[in-house]
Amino acid sequence: MAGEYNSNPLANEEFRTMIRPHSHRYKWRRSEEPVDAIKTLLDRQPASSMPSLPPELRELYGGDLHFPATDRPYVIANFATTLDGVVSYKIPGKSGGGEITGHNANDQFIMAVLRASADAVMVGSRTFEEVSPSHLWIPEYVYPGAAGLFQSYRATRSEHPLITIVSGRGRLDVTRAIFHTPSIQTLIVTTPEGKRRIDAACADARCSVQTRAVGTDSSPIAPEAIINLLHQQFDVRLLLNEGGPTLFGQFIKANLIDELFLTIAPQMAGRNATADRPALIRNLAFLPADAPWLKLLSVKNGRDHLFLRYGKTKY
Repeated sequence: MAGEYNSNPLANEEFRTMIRPHSHRYKWRRSEEPVDAIKTLLDRQPASSMPSLPPELRELYGGDLHFPATDRPYVIANFATTLDGVVSYKIPGKSGGGEITGHNANDQFIMAVLRASADAVMVGSRTFEEVSPSHLWIPEYVYPGAAGLFQSYRATRSEHPLITIVSGRGRLDVTRAIFHTPSIQTLIVTTPEGKRRIDAACADARCSVQTRAVGTDSSPIAPEAIINLLHQQFDVRLLLNEGGPTLFGQFIKANLIDELFLTIAPQMAGRNATADRPALIRNLAFLPADAPWLKLLSVKNGRDHLFLRYGKTKY
């Protein structure tokens, strides 16, 4: 929750204590809900000759997790939605995925595993601004009870994934914790105008962040440009897209989402004329003839939540 930790959680003794390895029965610090076993009901992911997850994470996840090697970064997305398709309540302080899932511990664990698997975690500026200022976008932040397992999993790579924030205008709150945690490599992808704005703000705030300008000031940042930048300059091979709906829709339109991990929470949120609550995709509408279809790769559950994994078939 906002205000639960100081502006830099890694400097907070309570947080450091919490990210030390614990058993898988660790109680989630936000909902205090014990972690239940994640059950795999269906698994169609391509077979691999070697396990990917360490044994302890495989046990908690209910199986292994593989991603193919491709010429460009392989892009996976992760969202949570209500039964009626709402991904955010769009209420100040209540806009995050935790409000959708009920701060479900299994959902937080899967989010953390995906973050630990990725070379980079990408988020759009609106979604970035809607979460707590203390959020760090690393696996240990959302699931500190398995911090030691995540560190072991990433032993041959960087300690944390590259945190990538996409902001066209560069109007970001540079006092947020992620910009002042040097142990976490953070990148802002923006336009030339946005880069000038961020560089000026960070010069005063002494941010720990890199900025890259792509495209022009008069056009949206192209997903292809983001992919090329991350691949060529940061050697990103697996990119986790955490939205929001506009950024996700742009990547869908560009045929650059390879897999979707989708948590189905057992609640109804509803919509009306004054509560415009977004679904998975925003500012983009397909016709029946060109709407994307996905193939189901796996189904998992924990209590009343479903955890689905889809792969791309055709666009």
